[in-house]
Amino acid sequence: MKKTLSIIIFIAGMLLLSGAASAGSPQINKDDTLQTILTAQKGKQVTVKLDSGDELTGKVGEVTDKLVVLQALSGKEFFDALIKTSDIKAVLIRSKE
Repeated sequence: MKKTLSIIIFIAGMLLLSGAASAGSPQINKDDTLQTILTAQKGKQVTVKLDSGDELTGKVGEVTDKLVVLQALSGKEFFDALIKTSDIKAVLIRSKE
């Protein structure tokens, strides 16, 4: 009986944690800019699609109105990228785990 109760509590905890793991869709306001969206994602992994069609994935570092730093690029973990915000066509944010 005690073992069954422990298993039930464990499963319930895992289900609660799995629901908390989903990041959810990004929320935007009418005054948001690319800079505010990227600043809100600081420290999180995003993919930026550039005007050239290239995509870069990494963790958002510093963000200014003209530049963004992507750290630990996917596939190039020892490299960071400095990207002109005017060259960014889209920001892909993972919304589900």
